[in-house]
Amino acid sequence: MKEKDFILGVDLDGVCADFYTTMREIAAEWMGQPVESLVKEVDFGLKQWKIDEVGGYEPLHRFAVTQRDLFRRVSPIPGASVALRKLSAEGIRIRIITHRLFIKHFHQEAVRQTVEWLDHHGFPYWDLCFMKDKAQVGANIYIDDSPGNVESLRSYGYNVIVFRNSTNEHLAGPGADNWSEVEAIVRKEFEAWKKK
Repeated sequence: MKEKDFILGVDLDGVCADFYTTMREIAAEWMGQPVESLVKEVDFGLKQWKIDEVGGYEPLHRFAVTQRDLFRRVSPIPGASVALRKLSAEGIRIRIITHRLFIKHFHQEAVRQTVEWLDHHGFPYWDLCFMKDKAQVGANIYIDDSPGNVESLRSYGYNVIVFRNSTNEHLAGPGADNWSEVEAIVRKEFEAWKKK
């Protein structure tokens, strides 16, 4: 039986939100270094910034969200909200799926900042899911930048678009360098789905 809606599962950080640029600014402050000293091209986990020397990623992340409003302050990836509004207007159900609740004891702040950011920047969505295992949340096609998420979803047989950045250059396509490319891929999949 065919699903009622065609669902696009959308990651936030690195896909809709320019996470690495904002986190770089906050990490430089946290480490007491000029922002220019932290490279822009990073691996997943930010090893190039040597944050283990100042306590590791978890305290930096906690500081970024609770003291610097990371999820409210981050800039949108150019074209993301416009592309999603167009796809939504064409009948595609937008399902935001993010793993922003991976550190304990400040979930309320993370959720509040996320909702305020999505609404402030005009992102359309029907569903907002805070999940580590994105395969547990159904979608016809996903867009993600995390190598671990892409590989996990693909291992379950899901169709995943890789939103390209320095953390995932090694992954096979389909991939997109910008939201115009995402839009074209999703629209093609949606048209094929409607013919089934």
